[in-house]
Amino acid sequence: MTRNFDIDTDPPTPELLEVARKELRETPELREASIKELRSLLKEATDLHYKDDDDFLLIFLRPCHFYPESALKMMRRIAEIKKNYNNLLHNLMPEDEKRAFTEHNVVNVLANRDQKGRRVLLVNCGALWDPKQVSSEQLFRLFYLIHLIAQLEPETQINGAVVIMDFDGLSLKQVKALSPSFSKLLLTFIQEALPLRLKEVHIIKQPYIFKLVWALFTPFIKEKLNKRMFFHGGDMKKFHQYVSPDVLPKNYGGSLPEIDYSGKDWFPCVGKYVDHIGRYNECGFVAKTD
Repeated sequence: MTRNFDIDTDPPTPELLEVARKELRETPELREASIKELRSLLKEATDLHYKDDDDFLLIFLRPCHFYPESALKMMRRIAEIKKNYNNLLHNLMPEDEKRAFTEHNVVNVLANRDQKGRRVLLVNCGALWDPKQVSSEQLFRLFYLIHLIAQLEPETQINGAVVIMDFDGLSLKQVKALSPSFSKLLLTFIQEALPLRLKEVHIIKQPYIFKLVWALFTPFIKEKLNKRMFFHGGDMKKFHQYVSPDVLPKNYGGSLPEIDYSGKDWFPCVGKYVDHIGRYNECGFVAKTD
């Protein structure tokens, strides 16, 4: 039976706030002071345009451990990405990639969280991905839209996210699509302009040819991300040391049933939050006038 997928926008529980206190320095007093300071910094940064309500600013403060200056730097880097890749991201809305979401099983999101309360994104980079149907640029646009929805979950803001990249059946047609320009775009976004706590990236079921792909990505990977990347091949027991089999489907050696839903089943959830996506689209550098 297909599960109904949705995000959880409920306020953090006391238990979750305790995690935030330990890992992010979050306290009611610091949260209030940091929001106030970031709002002030934004007013001074006349070349930037961002919404400044409390919940919106928390999206940037939590991954920056409530250092307002760091949050502002991230917002500036996000503006740079949006400017440099305007052709891909300008006014991007879910309907623009509905076909890629609903007709192709390239990206998926687990309906449940992992054992640490983290959101789990699945990316099929192997045989299930036909680059002629979903280009690498579209793949990036799917990631981008998904991260905009994940931003709205306080639990994901605090606990973070995990990415599983499944390279089962990888062939030359996928390798060719994973170009150096795509590699640079994806890794620049992840490392510099992703306002989420990316805790782990797991590469699984990768064949020998994967070395060609990895050679393209390596030059762009910084130390922080490199420490969070793990390579498992077909060794699911090794993978389970990081993500418990209790929260994984049988596809990945888990105890849950095989995934019986795809992007088409949770795409309606993305469509619920177009207001937030629209607000985010408006953020960035202030448009210059003649």
